[in-house]
Amino acid sequence: MSANIRNIAIIAHVDHGKTTLVDAMLKQSHIFRDNQQVGELIMDSNELEREKGITILAKNTAIVYRGTKINIIDTPGHADFSGEVERVLNMADGCLLIVDAVDGPMPQTRFVLRHALQKLLKPIVVINKIDRPFARPVEVANMVQDLFLELATDAEQLEFPILYADAKDGYALADLKDPHRSMEPLFEAILKHIPPPSGEVQGAFQLLVAALGYDSHLGQIAVGRIARGKISTGDQLAHIKRDGTMTLHKITKLFVFEGLSRREIAEAEAGEIIALTGLEDVAISDTIAAADQPEALPAIDIGEPTVQMTFGVNTSPFAGRDGRYVTSRQLRERLQAELQTNVSLRVQDTDTPEVFLVSGRGELHLSILIETMRREGYELQVSKPEAIVKVVNGRKHEPYELLVLDVGEESIGVLTENLASRLAQMTDMRSDGHGRVRMEFKLPTRGLIGFRSFFLRATGGNGVMNSLFTGYEPLHGEVKSTRTGALIAAETGVAVAYGLNNAQQRGMTFIEPGTLVYEGMVIGTYARDSDLVVNICKEKKQTNVRASTDDVAIRLTPPIRMSLEESLDFIVEDETVEVTPKNLRLRKRVISNDARYRQRRGKVRSAATASA
Repeated sequence: MSANIRNIAIIAHVDHGKTTLVDAMLKQSHIFRDNQQVGELIMDSNELEREKGITILAKNTAIVYRGTKINIIDTPGHADFSGEVERVLNMADGCLLIVDAVDGPMPQTRFVLRHALQKLLKPIVVINKIDRPFARPVEVANMVQDLFLELATDAEQLEFPILYADAKDGYALADLKDPHRSMEPLFEAILKHIPPPSGEVQGAFQLLVAALGYDSHLGQIAVGRIARGKISTGDQLAHIKRDGTMTLHKITKLFVFEGLSRREIAEAEAGEIIALTGLEDVAISDTIAAADQPEALPAIDIGEPTVQMTFGVNTSPFAGRDGRYVTSRQLRERLQAELQTNVSLRVQDTDTPEVFLVSGRGELHLSILIETMRREGYELQVSKPEAIVKVVNGRKHEPYELLVLDVGEESIGVLTENLASRLAQMTDMRSDGHGRVRMEFKLPTRGLIGFRSFFLRATGGNGVMNSLFTGYEPLHGEVKSTRTGALIAAETGVAVAYGLNNAQQRGMTFIEPGTLVYEGMVIGTYARDSDLVVNICKEKKQTNVRASTDDVAIRLTPPIRMSLEESLDFIVEDETVEVTPKNLRLRKRVISNDARYRQRRGKVRSAATASA
């Protein structure tokens, strides 16, 4: 049975066409009805995935080609979601490494290939998007071979097929001179080069949980590849947790993947990727084994988080107006539930019971979690992300990253100047001869925090930025802040045009007339380094000469609108972002203007006393 199965993972850098390639494979395998409307980016079913145009969660699907079932695992390409890649690679025997025909190997290409080779997966390289202007498939193929020479652990891994594809038009080529027909050359390469799954069918059952799902009727669903033995519906199996505790459960239903759905089956054997129900409190990396021979499999190795921030109960004067879940108990339960599936996440208690320390792989990793919770109806306030510092041999170490920028030549000066203040060191710069430049920098993660929003403004959106965690190095230097002061609301009320006009003479504002504000809320940026308290609720008083309705004639500059990621980049240590289902507000941690003044005065006195 397992001889007619191939298990493959689709791995690549972000935006190199993984999900589009899976689309083409699904459509040409004839798993859909002729009249079925499936659209594009079929596997990106999550609302946030479609909005942001990236894959966030690894997903399973399967097709049948010439009597052989091909289990496909679509993985994220963004480095912040690399934990998703790490947890699912153990289900595969081979991988399709997708590389853009223009960009060539990028930082995440190196990361996913290194992990695939460490797990001894058989690779097939697909040079995608060969239809793009300035495509250079032959040169990119040579670059991929150089990457294999650098990362391979034995000589056999240097033998791999290279195919060329345009996934959008639905064809793959074994040779660039071949006619453009279909994805058949890719299917044939999978059958020829990817080995059938290994595993002893006669041994005691073993499965490592690599993914989880939930059904309102069936309950929790565990997904994994059968490492050994057979399983049938109704079997009594042992659930072994990572701490070694064990419970017995009866399997109620078994499923295999088929297209975009699951098909119920009665039994399965080693090598198959299955979903099963009947278990409780299952976590990723748990083992499901035979009850009479309960042997745990090695846990999935997941990289450490590099960025942390606090999630706390919303304490603003407007708390509870928008959200359904506002208490610390509800926030704790939601974060603990996220730990079941988000393997790269860590949650710790703090000295304050209403605040939790949440760690992840990067700003985007944590901001996606915040946005998801916001859409579910949660209210919370979050701090600025900061790099995780650890002590090694008595010395502080911090995470470092490789930053790759693809920009126009006109942006080189402003970007290198800004990155120099962030402790970045340029390691490479290459021009493509068409006005575009690729620059590579090495810099600490704390220097990268907040750079994305500056990059978008500096390039006018005409640039590509990618980064990859490379390791920990000794902490040194200070990142220079480019943030100026803030305009702070003086009182609670409704912002009016007259008050905002006065504020705009001192800086740029984030809100428009009619917006509800409260004391301590950040409503704009100030041109100087210090903060300025402004009364934007102040109306022009009616007099014998002039009516208060003269405000209608005031023309205001349109407010700056910031996304969640931009808001997290903007705030400083004494500020937080208030996140509700309907609003994003920036605020001071201490909202009372008088209390903040007394706090500053106390610090000045303490500093003067210490120096004396």
